[in-house]
Amino acid sequence: MRHLIVGCCLLAAALAGCVERELVITSEPSGALVYISDVEVGRTPLRHPFTWYGDYDIILRMDGWETLKTHRNLRMPVYEVPPADLFSHLAPWTYHDTRYLHFKLEKQKPVTDEQLIQRADELRERNLTPPK
Repeated sequence: MRHLIVGCCLLAAALAGCVERELVITSEPSGALVYISDVEVGRTPLRHPFTWYGDYDIILRMDGWETLKTHRNLRMPVYEVPPADLFSHLAPWTYHDTRYLHFKLEKQKPVTDEQLIQRADELRERNLTPPK
């Protein structure tokens, strides 16, 4: 009887499924450098596995294009909410949760000499005033 219980436990562990989570990020134009929560993860288009649901800060950078800083909240699917998550993790198959994010970058506007001088003057003034 004891061997039967141990055998059933081992069989249940071997058949237990899991959840594979993946974030697919694309951009227009492609080739933008992607940071997720301040960690460089690659260039678009990319597939990036994630472990936790929740808030993510996403930054896309590309020469000649405006830097895009955004925030996304990845919500849990129904099968991940307790107590349903107990059954999804014990199911003998794998759940695939793929989230797709697409971003459009805007062309960087050229800076005129006057704007550049004005920004330099503003920075100089800001640095000359002592901190309070």
